[in-house]
Amino acid sequence: MDTQSTIPLIIDGQDILISNGERRGAIVNKSDHGPVSYQGATKDLAIQAAESSARAYTAWSTTTPRERRRLLLKLAEILRNRAEEVKRVCCEEIQCGPLWADIITNDSIGLIEEYASLTTSVATGSIPFVQRGYGLVFKEPLGVVLGIAPWNAPVILGLRAVVAPIAAGNVAILKGSELSPRTHYLLASMFREAGFPLGVLNFLLHRPEDASEIFGALIQHPEIRKCNFTGSTQVGRIIASQSATALKPVLLELGGKNFTVVLDDADLGLAATEIIKGAFLNNGQICMSTDLVFATTAVAQALEAKILLLLQTIDTVPVVISTAAKEKLEMLVSDAREKGARVHTAPLVPSSSAPPNYYPPTVVSGLTTAMKLYEVESFGPVFGILSVETESQIVELTQQAKYGLSSSIISKDHYRALELARSVKAGAVHINAMTVHDEPTLPHGGVGDSGWGRFGARWGLEEFVQTKVVTFHPGSLPG
Repeated sequence: MDTQSTIPLIIDGQDILISNGERRGAIVNKSDHGPVSYQGATKDLAIQAAESSARAYTAWSTTTPRERRRLLLKLAEILRNRAEEVKRVCCEEIQCGPLWADIITNDSIGLIEEYASLTTSVATGSIPFVQRGYGLVFKEPLGVVLGIAPWNAPVILGLRAVVAPIAAGNVAILKGSELSPRTHYLLASMFREAGFPLGVLNFLLHRPEDASEIFGALIQHPEIRKCNFTGSTQVGRIIASQSATALKPVLLELGGKNFTVVLDDADLGLAATEIIKGAFLNNGQICMSTDLVFATTAVAQALEAKILLLLQTIDTVPVVISTAAKEKLEMLVSDAREKGARVHTAPLVPSSSAPPNYYPPTVVSGLTTAMKLYEVESFGPVFGILSVETESQIVELTQQAKYGLSSSIISKDHYRALELARSVKAGAVHINAMTVHDEPTLPHGGVGDSGWGRFGARWGLEEFVQTKVVTFHPGSLPG
């Protein structure tokens, strides 16, 4: 099939293209010599993928942990050998820098290898005490898992959506993003190259206007047993409500209004560096990106001065994913300016040479709780600094927050920072580091409007197994 002009779906190990071009969507960020469109799924193809996965589950669920480990390690080896290709495609599709592509590709190798190492432990049950006889608790896979991945870190988040379920003995459907279809297809094809049985991983894409139809067909299908979704809170609410109607559990990692707290004993040079990194890595388009800085009044002015000095040294050309994303940033910054905030930008790129969706790294100082930037996730290279009188007021503000994904605290007093971390409502608190931090050995997820459940390591595997109790009771004695 011609995969040069159109990216296909993968069902039962076969590339799928509809001959009449039905449902094809245009690739937003095309490469010079690559595909220009992707094949969108129809309802029938979505059902076909679910049924293919169901057939594969019968054998895969009884595959030994050792065999699952072998195939996962082969997948990691393939990704390592093709890493430069993956990074290149990723950079072209989401217009990220090489640093971000390098991070999410290398971390993906670690993620696969970590799950490979846990295939035995996830199947380990227990023998709890019962009054008479014996009780056994088994851990069993769920069945077919639907993994919906976003575009902003397409390598690691694409793999995270399906590797944990598969490692635990489930089969999976990867629903890739229309904004990163080449990267997600490339990853899905590697499962085929690694030798996974047909149907253990199927791959779907769809046009934005078909999202409701395709998700509805999948979540209502009796073979789909769980869905995991990484993306916006708005879409997460829809996913959760429709899944609840179908009585299907969900794992959600949603938006974040992530903050760094800078206490009066902080190393301000360290604070400024970590804030700049956390806010502008991948052009601020990371679920854990720094959106807010809470600084005590004792250090706020000095901290701002250090941040603005670093801001003037930035020489990259940040590009956000779409015109809509740029317009949202412009709205948030304009609202803050109109309400009295001061707006600072990195050295501007001349308009004649700036890409269409260029948006300069921006710092908003004098932020207040009345400004939209205080509550609305920016998801771009913009953050605000809020000066707060006391540490107790900082605690109050953080506990009132709707989101709760990632945060950080900068302080030389580690015990003080640890005490403060206990009071922060967030899935992660990083002391003396930026808000962007995730590793294969750690659980990852949020609270409140940032979702529920955890990806990562053994916590992530536990999301994709269920427990079964079997009891033995003494029978009547012979004779």
